[in-house]
Amino acid sequence: MIRENDDVILYFDQRVNYMIKLKRDQVLHSHKGYIKMNDIIGKRYGEKVKSHLGIEFHILKPTIRDYIMKASRKTQIIYPKDIATIIHYSGIGPGSRVIEAGTGSGALTIALAYYVKPNGKVYSYDNREDHIRVAKSNIERAGLMDYVELKLRDVNEGFDEKDVDAVILDLPSPWMIVEKAYMALADWGVIVSYSPSIEQVIKTVEALEKAKFVGIECIENIQRRWKVKPNETRPETLMIGHTGYIVLARKSLEA
Repeated sequence: MIRENDDVILYFDQRVNYMIKLKRDQVLHSHKGYIKMNDIIGKRYGEKVKSHLGIEFHILKPTIRDYIMKASRKTQIIYPKDIATIIHYSGIGPGSRVIEAGTGSGALTIALAYYVKPNGKVYSYDNREDHIRVAKSNIERAGLMDYVELKLRDVNEGFDEKDVDAVILDLPSPWMIVEKAYMALADWGVIVSYSPSIEQVIKTVEALEKAKFVGIECIENIQRRWKVKPNETRPETLMIGHTGYIVLARKSLEA
């Protein structure tokens, strides 16, 4: 049964849906009418609830994707299509220790924490207090703060951790941190850098080659939805095009 303080998705369609935390006696207002939260508490996920205009919403349980895409934002977030590649190629999983440089709004932090639990840790660095504050709120809402240590510090000063499984960089100048990432990684460690421009990629790859990294790859993910309907099936008019480039490499002990 759904209880007070649970997070739920109220789903009308792909464009109209809301993630809310249920509070007794409160009301959600939308252009589809208002919905009393008391009408949701006690129901089961998968049931429906009606607004005062008689419009039905499905009550769904939020996934990790919902917590990422509906997070409060101070910065542009990394999209799930790129997050999936970062996690898959970096090889992280339950028990992994991961450094993240550039916390931002905490979207990637949430995903990393979700995959390293129950006994792993994400050490996330950012030099802006407002970023840390927003990220902390988003991570707490996702219920993953136990697996994250937020650090308000400039990564140009280096990292505290050693022998980590992966270092993930989401920074304006990632090439400047490559040597520090090398020192923090375990012998089997993987570095991942996410950048919006190809100029950043070129400088980062050059730095990786100089720092004894091997297996260097650069990936760009393009994603588009399809409208699936009898006699009308086709790609949707709008799509998620370029978001960023993902550069990956593995630590080597010899030049």
